Amino acid sequence: MNFGNLVIILLNKGIDFCKIIIMKITINADNQYTDTEIIVNCPQISDDIEKVLSVLRMLDMKLTGRKDGCQYILEVADIMYIESTDKRTFIYTTSDIYESSFRLYELEAKLADGDFLRASKNCIFNINHIKSIAPDFDRRLIVVMEKDIKLIVSRQYSQAVKQKLEEYNG
Repeated sequence: MNFGNLVIILLNKGIDFCKIIIMKITINADNQYTDTEIIVNCPQISDDIEKVLSVLRMLDMKLTGRKDGCQYILEVADIMYIESTDKRTFIYTTSDIYESSFRLYELEAKLADGDFLRASKNCIFNINHIKSIAPDFDRRLIVVMEKDIKLIVSRQYSQAVKQKLEEYNG
């Protein structure tokens, strides 16, 4: 099946940018294949290709979290941010809060290929859930997530956040 040229329009929630990417998509569906394989043919690995790969990696990524004595499997794409408080790590999704047995730096390493950035020494967040960003005093940033949750990006990490968003702007 050849889908011809696929036009992908990237609109990030609440952030002023729009980017159009044109890619040729071909899908070969055949019973002879036992596994699904995605092959990307490109002249060079550009920022756009990196973004597509990042999204593909996150689609199948899962973490576990505890709530009310039960273990839950969490879709990484649903995670808004992860926070460490009093030597406990909490995962905040779009629908609930879970506790993780991992430390924040361990989760950060697991999510390194995704769109998670460090906000402070006790918080990482998923840039795909950002509604808005505003400067704060002393070179800090205020990040408003979905559900109007405000996170403070410390000045130590604000430059990395700005750079990542600039990459999205292209």
